Amino acid sequence: MSQSILSLLVLAGIAIFLILRLRNVLGTREGFEKPRTELDDVAPATREKQKFEVIEGGVDRDITDNVAEGSRAAHELAAMKRVEPSFNVTEFLSGAGGAYEMILMAFEHSDLNSVRDFLAGEVYDAFDSVVQSREEQGLQIKAQFVGLRELQLIDADFDKSSNEGEVKIRFVAELISSVHDASGNLIEGNPTEIKRQKDIWTFAREMGSNDPNWQLVATGA
Repeated sequence: MSQSILSLLVLAGIAIFLILRLRNVLGTREGFEKPRTELDDVAPATREKQKFEVIEGGVDRDITDNVAEGSRAAHELAAMKRVEPSFNVTEFLSGAGGAYEMILMAFEHSDLNSVRDFLAGEVYDAFDSVVQSREEQGLQIKAQFVGLRELQLIDADFDKSSNEGEVKIRFVAELISSVHDASGNLIEGNPTEIKRQKDIWTFAREMGSNDPNWQLVATGA
């Protein structure tokens, strides 16, 4: 056996030995592992206490990122979270933006059945009355949602007796909308012009319930 081959075998043996030693020390990593933080070096009991103190005593950024700290709305949102800790204001607002577009377009296209579960009884009746009136007059709406320009949480209420939470949101959207008669003649609006629409909608839900759906309970401008 040549000297070069013998040297390679020796180096290979040393490499295998080192790999086995490292595996014994570090373990085998599979998939994603979170990077270590300062909390990893704290005893479990102390770590749990620190987490609790941050949640109970610290500022809830999920609330203060959306309403003023110390405001009445912030207080009411915190009360909702105490009943339903998984409630996330930022995620709720994102969903509300999608619901606004869906409900608004269903109303414009006279398709309220597709959003029936998201409308309180009185709101559904009010919307349906307008839809029925348009159909009786033979009017047709052509509408396109362009985009949501503003979404602002402006108030919140929580009823401790019923656990019902209400959140009032101001929407500013851009859309194209025009009204046509049965023959297709333009009556109102412009089929190519983008207009801005402002609405204030209130959504409500029983916090802590198994039903995750919020309902639109009031509208305004």
